[in-house]
Amino acid sequence: MFKFNRSSGQASRLLLVLAVVILVAVIIVYLVMRMAEKPPAPNSDPATTIPQPVYKQTLNKILFLYESAIDRGNVLRVSQIASGQYNSYYQKDFFVSNTGAKFIQVTIGAQNVGTENIGQGGWGLVNIVDSEGRNFVPLDGYSVSAWLPNPDMCGTLLKPAFDPTPCTRIYEVSKVSSGFKIQVKTGEKMALIDLIVK
Repeated sequence: MFKFNRSSGQASRLLLVLAVVILVAVIIVYLVMRMAEKPPAPNSDPATTIPQPVYKQTLNKILFLYESAIDRGNVLRVSQIASGQYNSYYQKDFFVSNTGAKFIQVTIGAQNVGTENIGQGGWGLVNIVDSEGRNFVPLDGYSVSAWLPNPDMCGTLLKPAFDPTPCTRIYEVSKVSSGFKIQVKTGEKMALIDLIVK
């Protein structure tokens, strides 16, 4: 049996052991409580949320899909002509109208995800918009038609569930612009699709 002896200093040892046991118990309880806490919720403040790029949009049963965006530099060369119907003897290189500009060739696919045909002229590409909100219109079809696919598929009839129909346009944009998006439309509705310019 344990006998309490004041002279042997057992009281102070007992108090020391008891203090250590209580300290260990407090530490264990603290750690268990910390592990049981839920992690803080992710910040959902729209001001700090980074918008994700959008490479497809659905408008009026048309799914628009990003296909390509090519930086053509400041000249469209005869050697880059896509269709075989143009005679390079008569065709000349086409230069940008401004030294601070370049050409971007954009291709977007359009697919009918509805159940009925979407008539000719019911969809298309509009302008390129940069990160500063500047708008760049597509170049006139005649001046750049040699560098566009033949036939031009933009705005053609879309049948339900067929593969996406490509639409290609060439734009003259500022060299200092970045963060390009393309406006797509059907009827009165328009949306933006992000571009990766290569």
